[in-house]
Amino acid sequence: MSKPYHSPTFPFNRTRLGRAVRLALGAGAMGGLLAQGAAWAQSGASADESTMQRVEITGSAIKQLASETPLPVQIVTRDQIDKAGVTTAAELMARISSNVSGLTDGASINVGGDQRGFNSANLRGIGTSSTLVLLNGRRMANFASPGDDTGVDLNNIPAAAIQRVEVLLDGASALYGTDAIGGVINFITRKDFRGVQISAYGMGTREGGAGKRAATLSLGAGNLEQDGYNVFAIADVQRIARLGTEQRRFVGELDIAQRLGHLLSGFTSPANIRLTSTQRDHLQETGFELNGRPITNRLINLSIPACNPPANLYLPAGTGGVDGCTYNYMGDTELYPESTKQNLLGRGVLKVGATAQAYAEVALSRSRTNYVGSSARVTGYIDYRKVPALANTGLDQLDDDTPGELELRMRLSDAGRRTSELTSESQRYVVGLTASAAGWDVDVGYNHSVNTVKDKDTHGYVLYDRLLQGVADGLVNPFGPSSAQGVALLDSIQVNDVVRRARGTMDTLDFKATRALATLPGGELGVAVGGEVRRERTDFTPSALLMSDNINNDGAPEGGKATSDRRRVGALFGEILAPFSKRWQGQLSARYDHYQQVGGALSPKLGLAFTPNKSVMLRASAGRGFRAPSMSELHRPTVYSATATLPDPVYCATVENNYADCADNWDTRRYSNPNLKPERSSQYSAGLLIEPGKHWNASLDYWHIKRTDLISEIGDDVILGNLAKYGNLVHRDEDGYIDYIELHKENRGAQVASGIDVVLDLHRIDTAAGRFGARLNGTYALSSKIQTGPGDAFISNLGKFVTDGVVQRWRHTVSADWERGALSASLSNTFSSAYTDQNSAINTDDGSVVAPNRVRAYALWDMSLAYAPSSMLKLRAGVQNVFDRAPPYSNQAYYFLSGYDPSNTDPRGRRLYASANYTFR
Repeated sequence: MSKPYHSPTFPFNRTRLGRAVRLALGAGAMGGLLAQGAAWAQSGASADESTMQRVEITGSAIKQLASETPLPVQIVTRDQIDKAGVTTAAELMARISSNVSGLTDGASINVGGDQRGFNSANLRGIGTSSTLVLLNGRRMANFASPGDDTGVDLNNIPAAAIQRVEVLLDGASALYGTDAIGGVINFITRKDFRGVQISAYGMGTREGGAGKRAATLSLGAGNLEQDGYNVFAIADVQRIARLGTEQRRFVGELDIAQRLGHLLSGFTSPANIRLTSTQRDHLQETGFELNGRPITNRLINLSIPACNPPANLYLPAGTGGVDGCTYNYMGDTELYPESTKQNLLGRGVLKVGATAQAYAEVALSRSRTNYVGSSARVTGYIDYRKVPALANTGLDQLDDDTPGELELRMRLSDAGRRTSELTSESQRYVVGLTASAAGWDVDVGYNHSVNTVKDKDTHGYVLYDRLLQGVADGLVNPFGPSSAQGVALLDSIQVNDVVRRARGTMDTLDFKATRALATLPGGELGVAVGGEVRRERTDFTPSALLMSDNINNDGAPEGGKATSDRRRVGALFGEILAPFSKRWQGQLSARYDHYQQVGGALSPKLGLAFTPNKSVMLRASAGRGFRAPSMSELHRPTVYSATATLPDPVYCATVENNYADCADNWDTRRYSNPNLKPERSSQYSAGLLIEPGKHWNASLDYWHIKRTDLISEIGDDVILGNLAKYGNLVHRDEDGYIDYIELHKENRGAQVASGIDVVLDLHRIDTAAGRFGARLNGTYALSSKIQTGPGDAFISNLGKFVTDGVVQRWRHTVSADWERGALSASLSNTFSSAYTDQNSAINTDDGSVVAPNRVRAYALWDMSLAYAPSSMLKLRAGVQNVFDRAPPYSNQAYYFLSGYDPSNTDPRGRRLYASANYTFR
């Protein structure tokens, strides 16, 4: 059984630094133990062995006591992970208060979108691309699919092998490289294991769907000290079931059709007919009526008011308007995808002589996720004479581009729902050697890491040309179920093709060396030097079928083609750890990175810690950094997309600002930029730590991050809101209507984020009723704002949903623990505060804007009970979301799912889980 490590009380003993000054990619930061209370559990180590041991904490390259240095680190232990009942790295990160709006399976549900299947972290809410994720202190290849976000796919983290997670809440470019502006998350796995361990986990939800099954097998042999070697492997498999909208009562209670009808779809079954202005005017003049009244709109449906519910509704205030039908896709899609995850971690260590060790590590993972959206929408065409109600209206006599042709906006229900299979695979191989010689401790390693992504259309996507021909020939019925012959045609033209393949490769050779140089009044002066050379390569291959632009609802990018980009990166860093006195300690580090085609920069960092007495520590740090543009930002193929529903001021001026006429989803073209420069950053922090007694401690840290030369696109809403400055990016046709809007990656503007991290920890309170403990870990955001261009005003998303997300003012995780003998229990709460909703969606039927809304605070309670009848067996059962809290209503219009914000909530509801762990020694 693992035993908890307890933080030593103050004063901070620095006289033992001497022989413990060793290389480690991560080491010493005070806030580690204070951030999460009873630090980490080390398998097989006693409390005495670890209490005063020099440990490897993310944030320094020098081993030292875990309570000494100026940088704030939060530590999540294996025991805490087990108590929470989470089995994936993404689930774990959702419980970190400093992680804001990271990418998840729920938020990435869409049809034909970028980077599906990518689960990421986002420290401080300043972007996935500015959060560095490490595995055992070394990098992994980023998620390979090109897109706006760059980072490690959390699906590739072997969650079952995690011993602890260290979250460095301070920019660390000086040690780790350019993408650590927001912070560093270091997933640390077991370093050795002997015996056999079997674990099983099962979870079910109260309303059904999204159940989970997991199993883990760990095998290890060899004692490094006695046998000269240790080798172990951990294999983990998981399966998560789908969750459909029909399985959750809260979806109906959100009343999306009435509240957000204008966010629903005008592609329906039976099909809506989109008349030209000439056709509408002609039908009005000839007295054509629907539902007992003359038509007023261009969108009509001959079945109103019936419309074929429950998916197709008559909503006069909806997208279909008073003359058409509206399709409620929120009744016909999935909230959570079916997925399978497999991970394997293997590690071996071999003593080579008295002072050296050779090691090797392999991590393999595969995550396969099935995304199911609504049935396909189709823009089709039909001769008006094939529609009995319109056959004698003379539409072929009008002065239109194609006289007598009707445009159909149809929903292809007979072809089934659109389904895609996204497979993300990772391979990571590390070999290295540690040795001590001439007073230096040296670590040299080679890291080969690969991520491959396959995006496959499996169902519901059909060949567009043959579909149109089937409509024209009368085989596919736009206005009702198709005949058996039509269904057979749809089955024969279903696409089953890997439409996108991406591969990212990273090869790194690194070295690090540390030693003690001299003795100072407070202890020994430690120094570390290191460097790395890295080669990065990305390959993107669209299929021939995708590039034919003949897949309905999955269009080819402009100029799309297979691409292959590569670059070399070199870096050197150094660090000095100086205990000037018993009360003062300084940490100085600097790193120089050079990126091929981009250039280089020096990133310095300075930290100070002051200990006036045994109960108080003051710390502060300041540094600079930079983030090189990703290869996707430099070389990504042009992407076709569309805006949210936005008004065009030029058009609006001609129609008395009637949004019903001048607002639309305008086409966009998004371009990369091979001439991008790096982003620059500056950050500083200051904190106070107290430990008045052996049973409790607390910390308060202020942090501030500013990025300049920000790599971003000007928001489409910003462009249309300031045409005097950005009008050249709006392309119009000969009639003055918007053809498309250019969105370019550029270095522009700035971003500022600041806040306060609060930690309270109560531990090891022994009473007659058992041992108690409690922890609070919270983040209070003071500022979160972005400037889209030089001279533009800053736009804040603090407590307000803007463009693509929100930073809540306050987030926290609080927990309470109890143990007595073989029994233990845990109760925890995660909380995020209320915020102002997006409140910008426009109803293009009547020109109204969505009713203002404030999204309620969101709190989830979890509890678990564990029983360990012996050192070999441990059983646990728990409830997540005890009070069955549903996601609060939101009118956000950014994500594919409507009615709530999938990036900050969990639609699974109350769920019960149980696990068993058996160890053979």
